[in-house]
Amino acid sequence: MTCAHVVYVALKKLPGVETVEVSLNKGMATVKLKPGNSLSVPEFWQTIHTNGYTPKNTTVSVRGELSKVQGQMKLKVSGTNGVLALTQDPKSQAAFRTAESKSGQTAIVQGVMVPLKDFKTPVPLEVLQIQ
Repeated sequence: MTCAHVVYVALKKLPGVETVEVSLNKGMATVKLKPGNSLSVPEFWQTIHTNGYTPKNTTVSVRGELSKVQGQMKLKVSGTNGVLALTQDPKSQAAFRTAESKSGQTAIVQGVMVPLKDFKTPVPLEVLQIQ
């Protein structure tokens, strides 16, 4: 059994996963989720870790309502109780300003999440683009 197959099978078993593609050469897995899923990025990281691999930076597209709470930008993830803190990518400052200007609106935020060692500490979403 290959490394790619082990990761593929583990990710495919998660509830709410529609498709999985794993590239051993790129060290990357691409996962498409079914509408209405409630999976979180740390759940993917934990699954990868449990199967003997190290999760890496994760690029995501998340739909939700933007808000500013005590000076901190947040994204209330649609269909869940999940809330992500948003941070500014130094290379995408305009995207973060767009997020701030859309506070109170629903948007799709594309960005990167960087795993921590414990997978339990909340990880912010570094904003790259707003749709």
